[in-house]
Amino acid sequence: MTTTTSPRTSAEEPAPVSIGDRLVGDGQPVYVIGEIGLNHNGDVEIARRLIDVAAAAGAQAVKFQKRTPEISTPADMRDVRRETPWGEMSYLDYRYRVEFEREEYEKVAAHAADRGLQWFASPWDVPSVAFLEDLDVPTHKVASASVTDHELLRALADTGKPIILSTGMSTLEEIDAAVGILGTDGLVMLHATSTYPLPPEEANLRTIETLRARYGVPVGYSGHERGLQISLAAVALGAVAVERHITLDRTMWGSDQASSLEPTGLEHLVRDIRILEKAMGDGTKRVFEGELKPRARLRRVDSLASAGAPAGASVGA
Repeated sequence: MTTTTSPRTSAEEPAPVSIGDRLVGDGQPVYVIGEIGLNHNGDVEIARRLIDVAAAAGAQAVKFQKRTPEISTPADMRDVRRETPWGEMSYLDYRYRVEFEREEYEKVAAHAADRGLQWFASPWDVPSVAFLEDLDVPTHKVASASVTDHELLRALADTGKPIILSTGMSTLEEIDAAVGILGTDGLVMLHATSTYPLPPEEANLRTIETLRARYGVPVGYSGHERGLQISLAAVALGAVAVERHITLDRTMWGSDQASSLEPTGLEHLVRDIRILEKAMGDGTKRVFEGELKPRARLRRVDSLASAGAPAGASVGA
């Protein structure tokens, strides 16, 4: 990737980024990511069912999280006792209990491919980058919590893969430093606010344009809100990708379940995104075919008809 350390100043449109066989950016279909994360609770069958949910809804990708527990678990948390569906255990043992290893991810990868979906993950430590590279993921996702982990960012930059960077809980200066390591070639940013669940007053969706103007890369949205309205508004404001946590049932055990979309919610989100894509148009003011009969019936003076303008003609930019 090409390294840049200064904010962008030109007004040119960001070029789309290739993620495997898909283009993500302006003029392309919104790239919808079903964030499975740890909502599989360490169960491959639940992961398969969530992949099925994403495929049935029309998403393009599913995302997981990959950790090396002894590295990514804070030392002061490792021995803390925790009640889980599998009984009381230390937090470190719990992290191992819900973590997929190679055998599980090979099954996940095969099922995602069968359903026509891309899959990738957020690595939380350097060994996890190598783990995911060995499985040949098409991209890597930087979690908002990892924006300031420069060792991890350097390992990701060294892969040469496109990178999706979430920007929650981060200042512009912290994002500048991350971009200085990752570069902008092959970079997609996701505007995010890391409050779970997200209250509307913290969504700050106009930041989508702030990030696009500053860094000159495609910008999407990663949402943690309840409902669909904020994610749809992000698309209307130009988000080129939308990531939402998904679950089979919001009452399932796990910290992300309550702010996740159930199958019907994801289906409705993708449906409404595709409607919005059609509705946004190209910004040229014109008279459409469907307006001609109402115009002929309702207008007493018709300048188009008197000028002999063709149907659908532009009447000003």
